[in-house]
Amino acid sequence: MGGVSVVGSPNDGGERLGASAGPAGAAGCGDLRHSGGPWLRAAAGADQLVTHLGPVKSELEAAHRGLTAGAGALDALAELSAVRVSWERRIEGARGECGSLAGKLRAVVRDQARVNEAVKRGFDGVKTPGCGGAG
Repeated sequence: MGGVSVVGSPNDGGERLGASAGPAGAAGCGDLRHSGGPWLRAAAGADQLVTHLGPVKSELEAAHRGLTAGAGALDALAELSAVRVSWERRIEGARGECGSLAGKLRAVVRDQARVNEAVKRGFDGVKTPGCGGAG
């Protein structure tokens, strides 16, 4: 029973496409394996960045709270406020990018699973000499 087999699901990271029969190293019998695991780990990492960046804006606010009372009307405070606003924009932008990236990485796993299934169906019934053949 040779041919191509797809094992696993997009959710478990174990998507594999490969020849399922025949001796290892035999001509034409090697396995082509695809795993969604790295994509899903990258998506989880992007989600973690979104989470870790979440409280930064309030932490910046808390760190700047007492500055105006102790420094009076120093010109540096105006600059510091501008820098803070800039960093807050950047942090929110990074959170948005990471959130978007996480979704796109998960979509890759789903798309590859669909492609793998289509390729498998295309190979169903194809005899593979030396690998046991289908049918």
